[in-house]
Amino acid sequence: MSIIFFGNTSYSVIDAKALYNRFGLTAVVTIPDKPIKQNNVIQSPVKLFAEKHTIPVIEASKLTADIIEKMRQLQPDFLVIADYRLILPQTLLDIPKFAPLNVHHSLLPKYRGTSPVPTAILNGEKISGVTIIRMNTKIDAGDILAQKEYILKPDETAESLLTRLNELGGQAVVEVIENFKNITPIRQDTSKATFTSYMTKQDGYIDLKNPPAQEILDRMTRAYYPWPGVWTFLRMKNKEVRIKFLPENKIQVAGKKPQTIKDFFNGYPEGKEFLGKIFKN
Repeated sequence: MSIIFFGNTSYSVIDAKALYNRFGLTAVVTIPDKPIKQNNVIQSPVKLFAEKHTIPVIEASKLTADIIEKMRQLQPDFLVIADYRLILPQTLLDIPKFAPLNVHHSLLPKYRGTSPVPTAILNGEKISGVTIIRMNTKIDAGDILAQKEYILKPDETAESLLTRLNELGGQAVVEVIENFKNITPIRQDTSKATFTSYMTKQDGYIDLKNPPAQEILDRMTRAYYPWPGVWTFLRMKNKEVRIKFLPENKIQVAGKKPQTIKDFFNGYPEGKEFLGKIFKN
């Protein structure tokens, strides 16, 4: 079985491992190294995984014609995309012998788009899941090949939910490939489609003049953990200090360790003036 895998994150690696352990991988496609200070670089977790297992790596910030041709020459049976973010053009989707498959972190057609996991937590969903679709050029609109449901835990964060959904997604995409010829695709009901938007750092900002209720703040801290985080600025001890709100009702002052609300108020009593109305208990 010849499979080209597309992914960028540590969550992508979960799916890549499942495919590699069952079929092997012909190549992986991921983002290029990101330069940082002192001539160092940050490498994609998918690239690190591939190098560890001697899997050829194609690094691409854009899917140009020459890169697509390189993949065509590999004659893949399947493309599998998991947390990759770049849009695949039709010329690339036409390459695999059988299908281009996408692992999407929701029960489609609900929560199409780039941030289904945090959106589900923000909305207080009790059930989420993962969907394997046959990709087309429309965002998350391809025919459904498999779905697996997952019941959220009360303390579920984006991190824990993404981990679990990729574990389920890895299982599901392996099953789809194994049984591909016997699967009847299901067309999505577009009338039931909902959409999510791209997250930014500003999404986690709290305006203390109009603070959210404690329940909403709890959802935000779990939905935006570990990124972009929930944060604001407080005037404390004669200076403006950045603070982060964390899951389990914890607070972290910039440069300090996370602490409970009670310990925070003991150390920064002036903070209670602004945050007391949120943390009433």
